[in-house]
Amino acid sequence: MKAILVVEDELSIRSFICLNLRRKNYGVLEAETGEKALELFASNPVDVVLLDLMLPGMDGFAVCEKMRDLSPQAGIIMLTARSQEEDKIKGLIQGADDYITKPFSMTELEARIISLLRRMDLRSSDQNGTRLCSGPFELDFEKNRLLRKDVAVKVTPTEFSLIQFFIRNKNRVFTRNQILDQVWGENYVGDLKVVDVNIRRIRRKIEDDPASPAYLCTEWGFGYIWKE
Repeated sequence: MKAILVVEDELSIRSFICLNLRRKNYGVLEAETGEKALELFASNPVDVVLLDLMLPGMDGFAVCEKMRDLSPQAGIIMLTARSQEEDKIKGLIQGADDYITKPFSMTELEARIISLLRRMDLRSSDQNGTRLCSGPFELDFEKNRLLRKDVAVKVTPTEFSLIQFFIRNKNRVFTRNQILDQVWGENYVGDLKVVDVNIRRIRRKIEDDPASPAYLCTEWGFGYIWKE
């Protein structure tokens, strides 16, 4: 049973989400504040966090950042009523794997959860064995971690899946749509910018000069490529 932590201060919304998730046989924890969410997150195994952006006290951005420090392995989906593009991008930069804008249907939310769990499952398996290497990088599927020159690099589940996809298809150019279909899934309903923001985050973690990447590169007018 997958465990989901629902962080939402509006009782009616939180109760509705929790009720429907329990009907789908998820294990559900709930919190109305960021502080309570962090307490539950630190003391319970959590697979996915549904994290509202606007919370009393500590906001969703701060909670997301702290959760990433505690566990880069958990999946995080931001719930936001805001439509401003900069807020969505900021959430992704802080470490969220995805976002969904209120109001949303449970069908859409469940599809996002399933897509994220799929990416998380990809971390623990690969058709080539327990390790996948490229240059100074190594993906260790037994421990779900990325190594760069034998030093662990903290990456989110989505970042891990992206790197896995690129290394398995190194020296090939992919459009954002192709990347979205292969990593997020063909049924994913979301913004193409989620690809760009995740690639930007990865470059900050693995490149010596993120502005002039040597590995995860842009082919202008076409898409992205992993060079080796």
